[in-house]
Amino acid sequence: MAKALARRHAQAIFQIALTQKTLDTWRIDLKNLSQVLSDEQTQHFWDNPRVRLDNKLSVLKNLLKKDVNPLVLNLAGLLMARGRLGIAGDIVVEYERLVDAHYGIEHAEVVTAVPLDEANQQRLSLELGQALGKKVTVKAKVDPVLIGGMVVKIGDRVIDGSLKARLENLHRGLLAR
Repeated sequence: MAKALARRHAQAIFQIALTQKTLDTWRIDLKNLSQVLSDEQTQHFWDNPRVRLDNKLSVLKNLLKKDVNPLVLNLAGLLMARGRLGIAGDIVVEYERLVDAHYGIEHAEVVTAVPLDEANQQRLSLELGQALGKKVTVKAKVDPVLIGGMVVKIGDRVIDGSLKARLENLHRGLLAR
C-alpha cells in the first residue's frame, strides 16, 4: 500500500512540475526533503505528536537551508499530518522514475556472474538503448550463482540469458521426455 501511495503522490507532483516546467527543481527539493525527514537524529521530533505541525514545518524550512518551494512544504505537512513520513523516500524514487521516463531514460539492472568493467557497461548500455529506442543507464550487480551470461531487468521486464537458466530449462526438458 505504501508503494501505491508513493506512486500517487509522485504522479501528482510530476503533473504539477510538468505544468510549471520545474521538473529538476522538484527533483532536488524532494531529495533534500527525503534526506531531512529520514535523518535518524530528527526522527523522534517528526514523529512526536506533541509538537505542533506548524512548528515542525518551521523547523523543516530552516533545515532545508534555502528557499524551498511552498508546495514541497505543503507535501511535507500532508505527510506529517497523515503519519506517512515513511513514504518520502519512495515518493522520490517514483518521481525520479517518472521524470526519467519523460526524458526517455530507462534504468536497467544487469546481473552477471563476474563483474563488468566500465567499457562493457557502456557497450551494454548502448546496445540496450538501441534495442529500446531510449537512453539506458546500467546498474551492474554480480551473482556468481548465474555461472555465466546475464539477467537484465528493465522496469517490469526480465531477460534471463544466464547459463543457470539455460541449464534449468535443459533439465526440465530432459525430465519431460
